[in-house]
Amino acid sequence: MKVQRILTWCGSGRSIRTLSSQANTYSTVAAPNTNAKTLERKTFIERVSSGPGLQEFFNVKGVSKLKLQEVPEENIIPYLPIESYSGNGRKVFFEVYGCQMNTNDTEVVLAILESNGYNKCSDIKDADVIMIVTCAVREGAETKIWNRLNHLKSMKEKRSSKKGPLQITVLGCMAERLKQQLLEKEKNVDVVAGPDSYKDLPRLLAISRHYQQSAINVLLSLDETYADVMPVRLNTDSPTAFVSIMRGCDNMCTYCIVPFTRGRERSRAIESIKQEVLSLRDNGIKEVTLLGQNVNSYRDTSKEVASDVSTAPGFKTVYKPKKGGLPFSVLLQEIAETVPDVRIRFTSPHPKDFSEDVLRIIRDYPNVCKNLHLPAQSGSNSVLERMRRGYTREAYLQLVDTIRSYIPHVGLSSDFICGFCGETEDEFQDTVTLIEKVRYNVAFLFAYSMREKTTAHRRYKDDVPADVKTNRLQRMVKAFRQGATALHKHYEGRKELILIEGISKRSEDFVFGRNDANIKVIVPIKELSLGPVHGTERRKITIGDYVVAHINESNSQVLKGEPLYLSSILDYHAKV
Repeated sequence: MKVQRILTWCGSGRSIRTLSSQANTYSTVAAPNTNAKTLERKTFIERVSSGPGLQEFFNVKGVSKLKLQEVPEENIIPYLPIESYSGNGRKVFFEVYGCQMNTNDTEVVLAILESNGYNKCSDIKDADVIMIVTCAVREGAETKIWNRLNHLKSMKEKRSSKKGPLQITVLGCMAERLKQQLLEKEKNVDVVAGPDSYKDLPRLLAISRHYQQSAINVLLSLDETYADVMPVRLNTDSPTAFVSIMRGCDNMCTYCIVPFTRGRERSRAIESIKQEVLSLRDNGIKEVTLLGQNVNSYRDTSKEVASDVSTAPGFKTVYKPKKGGLPFSVLLQEIAETVPDVRIRFTSPHPKDFSEDVLRIIRDYPNVCKNLHLPAQSGSNSVLERMRRGYTREAYLQLVDTIRSYIPHVGLSSDFICGFCGETEDEFQDTVTLIEKVRYNVAFLFAYSMREKTTAHRRYKDDVPADVKTNRLQRMVKAFRQGATALHKHYEGRKELILIEGISKRSEDFVFGRNDANIKVIVPIKELSLGPVHGTERRKITIGDYVVAHINESNSQVLKGEPLYLSSILDYHAKV
């Protein structure tokens, strides 16, 4: 027998709307002659449970009394039935800003929306819903999005009424950080959803569309990983894909907004990650990047395993050591063995979590790329302390030496910030000398921008002048390019296995790919043999091919080479 909840009582003899708690659907029935004494005899629990749930009152701006008076009582629906969450074929256009995690989040959102009757479109003019996936790490990224919202406002105002309302949705880190400003400053924003509330999007969109009011959900979660959502890839032509293995960050570096916009660390179970990677492999993916804010602090706590992974020598954390669960080294090994014909990369790690177990797996498995992201942020001990990074310059250099002892030809990349609060010329010079000493193949270099909510915003002053930051940034770039040029020179004359990812921007006669160290390699399109073990059969290079190339030219950004033959990870490493 279905239990029904009374939603609106219109008086004796009139109709009332009811919701079946089992079927979760609306129906209209005749109102019985209810005895007042019978109602009084209901227990408190019965009276409370007969009303709508607390969730129904979240995230909806109130409708004015004037509007309520204008609407006939029998037409008021206090909250929406679940079937109204369907998009009914409405078209969604995505604009994605920021890091790889935002790209992966967008693929999660697309999967959720498609399962609820929405369709992705490639032309913004055809869109019924525009979703902007935002980044809040730097001020410049936020400025771009404010400007974009201004442009979309006029687009929304010009929308033909025949097409129905154009809904503008802001997702991601900026949505969580600036939720109030987005709703107050940008009156054209219909839905604001934080990184942990994407499953709620169909409901938020339905509420906004029905009530013509803004809807918001930016609650952070302690357990949401979207492990039960199979992402729908945005670029089906690419041979590479991202797989999110964890979310959030516990490190609380003073300059960083991520713990406040993405919440605490939580990891997916290894089995769910393996299933996603296998699905990608079966759909033609040749390279997978494992994603997280701090991937090598991954810990699968769904397994009751006694394990204790300590930080690298000379590193410390602001939180107590975590115990139990399966560490990142176990995940990396299982993925490498599950798909030996697929390249495995991972980003972004914190240097403190590079155990020697992880280094041995990178060394021993040919499909795990010999490429590590090792963000330093600064080369000055005093700045590192203000940043609360948990290590010194000396500990970082010792870790670099350890990595290169395990993986001699490792490709290193890093992040650096210049102009952090109170940075002196001598402190900045320590950063330059660290870049010169380590020498990186790839570097992401930025001038510091203060973020609200961070510890730096509360404790320090952003007192380095903008022109000084710009000058220091240019000097960092120069130091990096000199080191990268020297490093890449060593590739000349060598054979490298590259995965072809696309057509070169400068010429349709060339394609580009990346080698094991994640350095871009450009080669001409040619007909190639399938390698010595496959006879004389030949064909043209296509996207998704593994190609062995002879490197004959280099600079700080790319390598250039001559393609020799088609291969695979297993065949190539069998000959090396």
